[in-house]
Amino acid sequence: MFEAKNTQRAIVRIGYDGRVYKQFQGPEAEKRFENECKALLHLEKRKCPFVPRLIAADKNRLEIVTSNCGARVERMGEERIKEIFAELESYGIRHDDPFLRNITYRASDGRFCVIDFEFSTFLDETPDSVSEEENDISNATQPRELKWSAMTHQGTFRTNNEDRFLAMLIDERGVRYLGKQGSMSTANCDLLFAVADGMGGERSGELAGKIALDNITRLLPRAYLMSERHLEDHSQSILKELYAAIHSELVKLGSYDPLCINMGATLTLVWIHKSVVMFAHVGDTRLYRIRKNANGEMKMEQTSEDHTHVGWLRRTGKLNEREARMHPRKNVLAKAPRP
Repeated sequence: MFEAKNTQRAIVRIGYDGRVYKQFQGPEAEKRFENECKALLHLEKRKCPFVPRLIAADKNRLEIVTSNCGARVERMGEERIKEIFAELESYGIRHDDPFLRNITYRASDGRFCVIDFEFSTFLDETPDSVSEEENDISNATQPRELKWSAMTHQGTFRTNNEDRFLAMLIDERGVRYLGKQGSMSTANCDLLFAVADGMGGERSGELAGKIALDNITRLLPRAYLMSERHLEDHSQSILKELYAAIHSELVKLGSYDPLCINMGATLTLVWIHKSVVMFAHVGDTRLYRIRKNANGEMKMEQTSEDHTHVGWLRRTGKLNEREARMHPRKNVLAKAPRP
């Protein structure tokens, strides 16, 4: 992470993943923090395509995390600057600092963007009405009581256990690791569970599983303070970014350490936010869902798909379940985070 700006009003840092971390300081820091959060939520609601996306907000640190809208623009005609800020007003926000320093260029889609909304005015909707709508969404999502348990085993062929299990609580104070058994309400926290099964020569499989879980611990807590609306709309992209970051880390390590050249890991993850359950999966570590049917009987369904060639043959009807279980290459993965 490097520091992009340090002024009387804010410190801005850019993370290795491209995300922007802005910490407010100086006069009226709290007021400016709240105004920028509300403005970005409002623009997201209006589906404005040329502003940052609010990923997380920490009220205690007065820090927000947003998506990256590219590099600052050095030169632009006055008329073009006015056009960009006029287009912003069509989404119900007037930027009260409408100068070139708040315009960036996003190379991914060739779009000029507007940033830094700490000084902005709502034209057709007050910030309070946005907050009330967010509160309505929050009230509709009720917490649940959860119980969990876990066990790992090295199996019959290996002397070391390359399985890794993670149970984690995320709240406003940060991260706490949970034991292999427990129960808890999701009223004031998110719960996250993950299983990684490493693969590769020497001890690289064990290391791959550890890297996968370490990245979860480092990256997902930032999403805890997102609004309910933002979580609903962007949880899929957040989890995709997490898996991409894990893959990138394994590629990097495998490129300079000969013992890690063919390492990899399966990873199955469940993220529980109040009553919302989100999951992501790669490899053949399975995720099942257990629920009661109409007769009150418990039924178990496999939610994930095995990312193996044999799994593909089973899904396409070329193998039955018995043939798939006995196939000599059933353990060969077709997809996994690896170099």
